Amino acid sequence: MLDVLTNRQTIRKYSNQPISNDLLEKLLEATCRAPNTGNMQTYSIIITHDETKKKELSPCHFNQKMITEAPVVLTFCADFNRVNKWCEQRNAKPGYDNFLSFTSAMIDATIAAQHFCVAAESEGLGTCYLGTTTYTADKIIDILQLPKFVVPITTITIGYPDETPATKDDRLPLNGIVHYETYKDYSADDINQIYAYKENLESSKNFIEINKKETLAQIYTDIRYTKAANEQFSEVLIAVLKKQGFWKE
Repeated sequence: MLDVLTNRQTIRKYSNQPISNDLLEKLLEATCRAPNTGNMQTYSIIITHDETKKKELSPCHFNQKMITEAPVVLTFCADFNRVNKWCEQRNAKPGYDNFLSFTSAMIDATIAAQHFCVAAESEGLGTCYLGTTTYTADKIIDILQLPKFVVPITTITIGYPDETPATKDDRLPLNGIVHYETYKDYSADDINQIYAYKENLESSKNFIEINKKETLAQIYTDIRYTKAANEQFSEVLIAVLKKQGFWKE
């Protein structure tokens, strides 16, 4: 299992080999054993096999090929709809129409998604997370017909790999991430040391040159995750939380 986790790669190209229903059910059974808030399992998983439905979802994920080419697409959702209905049918008054409840359900959905990926990859399948789900949550809600108190959190494509990506060695060193006992803030020298390897990779230097930037950090702030885009998608997500019942003025 440590080898699976340490050597995992994101897989974006898949073979034509189908995933059997038995294997998929086995993976989902393992997924639903994931830890969760209060043993409420405040998440739902929408499985998409249908080619037409994949094409509907594709623009929500910026038309990345994985959506239409993967044999299976899974959308993991924060879901208090089910718990709310259970409470109401059992003479219990739910108080889950708030941001904290959404956060708990979002965490549950994320943990379940990662549990699924680990299970799938241990069976020789490849997976890819799509970070576009919350950017276009409003559109995905309509396509997947998600009711109130259900919000899409992340999407995973899955299939048998049709590529063998080179192992990425661009992760930060442990001393840049791990703190002992209390948080130790970073000095300028710490930042230089932590990011030195990543900044000096040939791929990083190419990104900087191609995009006519001075530093790798500018690739993130000026191109990949800009302030304007972050604010725009924040507005979309807040509007979704209001519509789905998790945000009150």
